Amino acid sequence: MSVDHPSFGRIADDRVIIFDTTLRDGEQSPGFSMNIEEKLRMAHALAELGVDVIEAGFPVASPGDFDSVRQIAEHVRGPVICGLARTGGRDDIARAAEAVRPAARPRIHNFISTSPLHMKFKLRMEPETVLGLITTGNQAARNFTDDVEWSAEDGSRTEPDFLCRCVEAAIKAGATTINIPDTVGYSTPEDMAAIFSMIRERVPGADGVILSAHNHNDLGLAVANTVASLKAGVRQIECTINGIGERAGNAALEEIVMALRTRADVLPYQNNIVTPNLLRVSRMLATITGFDVQPNKAIVGRNAFAHESGIHQDGMLKNAATYEIMTPESVGWTKSSLVLGKHSGRAAFRDKLAAMGYGDLGDNQVQDAFVRFKDLADRKKVVHDEDIVALVDDELRDHARIRFVSIDVVAGSRRPARAELELEIDGVVSRAETTGDGPVDAAFDAVRTLFPHEAVLALYSVGAVTEGTDAQARTTVRLRENGKMVDGQGADTDTVVSAVRAYVHALNKLLVKRTRQAPETLSA
Repeated sequence: MSVDHPSFGRIADDRVIIFDTTLRDGEQSPGFSMNIEEKLRMAHALAELGVDVIEAGFPVASPGDFDSVRQIAEHVRGPVICGLARTGGRDDIARAAEAVRPAARPRIHNFISTSPLHMKFKLRMEPETVLGLITTGNQAARNFTDDVEWSAEDGSRTEPDFLCRCVEAAIKAGATTINIPDTVGYSTPEDMAAIFSMIRERVPGADGVILSAHNHNDLGLAVANTVASLKAGVRQIECTINGIGERAGNAALEEIVMALRTRADVLPYQNNIVTPNLLRVSRMLATITGFDVQPNKAIVGRNAFAHESGIHQDGMLKNAATYEIMTPESVGWTKSSLVLGKHSGRAAFRDKLAAMGYGDLGDNQVQDAFVRFKDLADRKKVVHDEDIVALVDDELRDHARIRFVSIDVVAGSRRPARAELELEIDGVVSRAETTGDGPVDAAFDAVRTLFPHEAVLALYSVGAVTEGTDAQARTTVRLRENGKMVDGQGADTDTVVSAVRAYVHALNKLLVKRTRQAPETLSA
């Protein structure tokens, strides 16, 4: 049965709304953080990808969150722009409404916990109090916009009778989308299908709203639970690029979309995602967050279309369909015969970037990347596609307050290593010379000398971008401070330079995260 929706009009039975929460739930991933400029860049990419709803943030959480939601609402057109709010928060709904007000199609998404465990220990509220807040909260949201979503946090562990009462109260109070999250990733596909079937059968008015699923991946079942929810009548799926999110993450947008496309015979649902953009958006997010996609990640991992087994390779040569259920090109992987070297010009470099999904770079970004490419080509015999991705991604990372300038290192087995480091901090170049137990330790000590901080180095990891002794090193640095954690990445043929770039990237992200704060606790 078709549903009328204030933002989408009449929605056909087979239409699936793609609700992307990369910028809100996804950003809560351990080690992840984005500033306003990075969120805007991602939001524009998500709009080009074809998502229907962008959950841009949690406006009441901090001034920075409010500003990022506000700017996305002002500058991004196409998708519905959504702000998150707690159902019973004193200022949440008004703050969310103000943040999304400039959007052509604004949405307020409010939520409250409904499971016995959450109500007793998190909210310290009685069920009747929660029911009352659901009514008043959704009524308040409807005073600002006709597009209101309500979520039952920990809905999959909520008592069935009480969940139905909560959903009914939200619908009566004006909610037009009802979301039942599997907040802790506890459910199985059968559980989620039963919950949505129950709501459709027992709740008055459920056939007049959009039902939505938001599944976490703690047991690795997020995508399976989402597919089961679709079969049970859900018409909005909440997901993130690369499956990022708290703990083990959320259902991955690219996996769900390609499952629908590849298995349309059993999943006959339509969406507006431009699938050849998937890889580009995945890589963009990895660059911004400083967190690589695992090699064997479905759809967008670098091994997703790689075949090493001799039997597989033989089959692929005869007919690609023997071992590929979708084409690499359908999700954005391309094959290019254009070889770059130290004699390649700027035009060839730009063409190469466009072929690799970086066609939207500005002139200054292309020039900066080109300078580093020429330097790399002087040092390497062969410049691989992976090398170009690494150096371009490194240039695109936002180094707002602290920027790497240069480093000289002297190291050996007879005496402590010495590092001479130059950083640009808030526009001023400063220099420090330090010693340490090895070149990386000396370099990191120089960073701490130039920019004093109390963050603890929680992870230092180095990997090679390609094969060979002249390969670029890709370094990941994780910093932890007062319960906040960020990851930074850097790349260079010199391991120490790569490490310092990663440390600087992490510090810049930490500075963004320092401004974040948890909203005050709800009380009865």
